[in-house]
Amino acid sequence: MDLSPRTKRILALVAFIVFIDMLGIGLILPVMPRLIGDVSDVGVSRAAEIGGYLMLAYAAMQFLFAPIVGGLSDRFGRRPVLLIMLLILSIDYAIMAIAPTLAWLFIGRLLSGIMGASWTAANSCVADCIPRDHRGAAFGALGGAGAAGFVLGPAIGGLAGEFDTRLPFVIAALLALTGAVLGYFVLKETLPKEKRRRFDLSRANPLGSIRQLSATPLVIGCLIAAFFMQLSSQAQLSIWAYWGELQFGWTPLMNGLTVALYGIMLALTQGVLTGWSIARFGAVRTAKWSLMFGIPSYLLLAVATTTPVALLAIVVGCVTGMTFPAMQSLMTLQVDEDAQGELQGAIASTISLTSIVGPIIMTQIFGHFTDNSGVVFPGAPYIMSTVLIIVAITILWRTLARHA
Repeated sequence: MDLSPRTKRILALVAFIVFIDMLGIGLILPVMPRLIGDVSDVGVSRAAEIGGYLMLAYAAMQFLFAPIVGGLSDRFGRRPVLLIMLLILSIDYAIMAIAPTLAWLFIGRLLSGIMGASWTAANSCVADCIPRDHRGAAFGALGGAGAAGFVLGPAIGGLAGEFDTRLPFVIAALLALTGAVLGYFVLKETLPKEKRRRFDLSRANPLGSIRQLSATPLVIGCLIAAFFMQLSSQAQLSIWAYWGELQFGWTPLMNGLTVALYGIMLALTQGVLTGWSIARFGAVRTAKWSLMFGIPSYLLLAVATTTPVALLAIVVGCVTGMTFPAMQSLMTLQVDEDAQGELQGAIASTISLTSIVGPIIMTQIFGHFTDNSGVVFPGAPYIMSTVLIIVAITILWRTLARHA
């Protein structure tokens, strides 16, 4: 990308902040089951159930507060919102590091969900300062940074957890604090005062922001497509480890390695290929055709009987990682400069909603087809994902056809 040195510094710093944010989230995943057991004195089965409720609490807070965070960044600027949320996130991780009871863990996850909406401000920085024809590549770079952080996080967290269950939370707190301090001294504001708008609570909520954006057909069409696209991916996020163990006899190590492979491939796809594809074929073609790769990927997962086939499905499916940055680029061009935070908040709420309903749908399907009471088909959730991705493709193609 041919950007000014100042813009490159802003993009690099925002990408680093996103990397730290996702690294912190990944750090705590390996030790959460053990920590839940420590503070509540329950077995693994009950701990897994409680862990599901903690994930639900996190996703629900992101769904509710992402539009508020976006609206606040449109009113006060991206820099103060981003720095304050990183600072509070560091305090939140510290609270979880010393949490004496399960109630404290729930308080921590509720706060994490609210502060985790900080990426709306990060994406808004891209919309503010990156030229229109380079935004897709920039969004891809942020996605790649986030994917890289999520890959490294569990590995570091698992290693640190061998020394102390609460050590990963301490590391996550220090990383969030590092991001806040670095941002304070280096990050420059990207939204000029003359381009800011009044904060309106009627717009700063999931329904209000979507209602406001519904006046722009391309944006609302892309949001609906994104909903079905992200909902389809919940099969991988929700039942991957259970499916791998049942279908292939994967060990926890193998589960971790496959997740790491997916993260690495996604980081490369979003961080490198997205910019090249948009420059070569345009954002519209990139969004339309990359999403098509979801169909063979999910079908391969549905019928996979060997690990190599599952790995092939991962590689094929990573191509769809280009779709979301391309859609983001197209949506930002349809929204006024003083409403970019509102747009990013609506996107975050849409994705968070899939994290609320998706695990319930996919785990129920998986349980139904693996309980040995009828047809046994562990790959059934991926058939549902195939149907959902076809719906997403249909909506996206129709939306972009009207836009052309």
